Amino acid sequence: MLLPQRLAWLPDHHTLLVADAHFGKAVSFRRLGVPVPQGTTADALARLSEALAFSSARRIVFLGDLLHSVRSLAPQTRATLSAWRTANVDLELTLVRGNHDDHAGDPPGDWRFNVVDEPLFLPEIPGLALMHHPRPQADAYVLAGHLHPGAVLGGRGVDRLRLPAFHFGATVGVLPAFGAFTGLHVMPRVAGDRVFVIAGDTVRALPALPSLHTLAP
Repeated sequence: MLLPQRLAWLPDHHTLLVADAHFGKAVSFRRLGVPVPQGTTADALARLSEALAFSSARRIVFLGDLLHSVRSLAPQTRATLSAWRTANVDLELTLVRGNHDDHAGDPPGDWRFNVVDEPLFLPEIPGLALMHHPRPQADAYVLAGHLHPGAVLGGRGVDRLRLPAFHFGATVGVLPAFGAFTGLHVMPRVAGDRVFVIAGDTVRALPALPSLHTLAP
């Protein structure tokens, strides 16, 4: 199930999948002198709490890039994240390391994360590989992040609208970036791909591209 909070819910396994949270990105920017709004971590955690309330999930798997950089753990950001973890102490948290995690480091020990390298195979979900980088894996469908997929709707100029999206190809599905200030990458589509855009509090499927067979005379 695709949720408008920018994550995926596996109800049979009580698991939420979150890609590219980039917690602390705003404070990282501010420390570099870039004027960006405050409160983005609290806003992201509020969305995450909404998804937890809806799903009653027992586990969250973060598909890489939990923290944005080594500058992300400013005192206020760390305190906000620690308070959220304390309020959800019974929740199982797993991080599949991404490229930003290689630089930011693993989350603090008191957050009680299971931290693993990609790919992560959950024994109760055969045939599914959880990754950060969207690379095909033999004998498994991949769910990943990294690319921050989006879609452009509408016409030209001011009539164009860019929205975060879920993009599912034949062997790899890519989740939208959960965090703020992450940008959007419009991924190329081929026939058979399924794209779902997030518009406010709804998730909507885009029309499928016609196949070559359909276009043939």
